Amino acid sequence: MTVHDPSELALRGFIGADELIAKQSAVNERGALRLDPIDGIEFRPTRPVPHEDGHVTEVARASWDIVGGPIVQVHITTTLPGRIRAWGLHQRSTDRLFVVSGLVKIAVFDGRLDSPSCGRVNELTVSEKNPGLLVVPPNLYHGWKNIGTSEAIIINMPTSLYNYDKPDALDLPWDSEAAGRIVPYRF
Repeated sequence: MTVHDPSELALRGFIGADELIAKQSAVNERGALRLDPIDGIEFRPTRPVPHEDGHVTEVARASWDIVGGPIVQVHITTTLPGRIRAWGLHQRSTDRLFVVSGLVKIAVFDGRLDSPSCGRVNELTVSEKNPGLLVVPPNLYHGWKNIGTSEAIIINMPTSLYNYDKPDALDLPWDSEAAGRIVPYRF
C-alpha cells in the first residue's frame, strides 16, 4: 500500500487524480460522429424501424452512393465475446461491413504512405442498436473486437468475389510483435 502525503493530495482533491483521462464524446451536439475519417472510409448510419411485429433495418441499397457498385457476394462472420479479429488487409477489394448483432469495436488504420490520412486510426462502436454500413477500401488495416456479452454477427459485402485459389486477404495477427510496431492501436 502506498502512503500519500496529505498535503499533496489536497492539491488535486483526491487520490488518483493525476491518472484520470478526460472523456471525449463520440458524437457532437447534433449526434454526428466526431470522426476525422481516413481517406476513403465511409460510414452510413442506419436505424432500426419498429413495426407491429418487430423491427426492420436496411443494410444496403443500390441507391446509396456509399455502396459503390454491385453487390457480388455476401457472407457472414461471427466473433465470440471478448475475441479479436485483426488485422486484415485487402489489396484489391473493398469491404462493406454491417454489424447485425452484438457490440463491436471496429478499428481501421491507414498505413498507405501516399495517403493524406497516413498514420490515422478510426474507431467505431457499432451494434444492432447503433447500426451502420462501414466501407473499408483496399490497403487499410482493419479489424474488430467483440466487446459485448454475446456472439457478434457481421455481414460483409465485398466488392470482389472470393478467389479460393488466390485470396485477396493478407493478415497481420493483432497480438504479434509486428502488429505492435506497425499499427498504433490496441483493443
